[in-house]
Amino acid sequence: MMGISIAGLDPSGGAGIIADMKTFQALGIHGTSVITALTSQNPNKVFSLMPIDTEYIKEQFDSIFDGYGEYINYGKTGMLYSPEIIKTVAKKIKEYDIKIVVDPVMIASAGGSLLKDERDIKKSKEMIANALRKYLLPKSIITTPNVAEAEILAGMKIENPDDAKEAAYKIGKISNVIITGGHLNGINTIFNKTNNELKTIRKVLIETKNTHGSGCTFSAALTSYLIKKNDLNTNNLNTNYLNTNDLNRNNLNISIEKSLDFTEKAIKNGEYGTLKQKSCFNN
Repeated sequence: MMGISIAGLDPSGGAGIIADMKTFQALGIHGTSVITALTSQNPNKVFSLMPIDTEYIKEQFDSIFDGYGEYINYGKTGMLYSPEIIKTVAKKIKEYDIKIVVDPVMIASAGGSLLKDERDIKKSKEMIANALRKYLLPKSIITTPNVAEAEILAGMKIENPDDAKEAAYKIGKISNVIITGGHLNGINTIFNKTNNELKTIRKVLIETKNTHGSGCTFSAALTSYLIKKNDLNTNNLNTNYLNTNDLNRNNLNISIEKSLDFTEKAIKNGEYGTLKQKSCFNN
């Protein structure tokens, strides 16, 4: 079983492509990748970022699918940095018919923005959110924003679980969504677009500093469980990304729950400021 991550590189090994590969491997998935940006960061701070040229992003896609196209049906995105990169990735996802989980990374989970000037930060976030809504979310199985990312996508402030529900409805007009609950006392808010269903899952928050890369780990685990549950039955799936009935709604719900459990355990066993993904977590 194979999957693909389309994201940035964190040289500290805690987030981005490296975290995705650790998660894929822990869950028995052979991971491939397309790198969209290089960063200089550690679990506490982002120092700088260098986006990858879109032509080289295309070449990475083509090289992977030239060798492994028959094996890869599912993937996930992480930090895509710019509208141009988002459009490029969306076109390649359509070209190669990838069922995609979108982690709409706009802010480093350690608290530092990927940009420094406040005006540039605000403008960049809005541009990225607009591009995600237009080009990528309509093609996704589900998107997995944290509270800060959901605020940008929904265009509203989220201060409590009721706000999260309202934001989930707004984002849910475009894509299935789970607003992760790390900043909402562990309450994860899930909206299923196809069936107009909203539910919450509460997880116990763990007192730890080892949380860098938790969003990457969760979205990679979700992708992994979707691969494990659906890959053998790909021919029976509807290629309409918005129809989660044909994707098998139960598989999506089960995959979400298993991914939350996996991430919780990876945080609980974390070290060096980040998570520890272990194969023994696979259930």
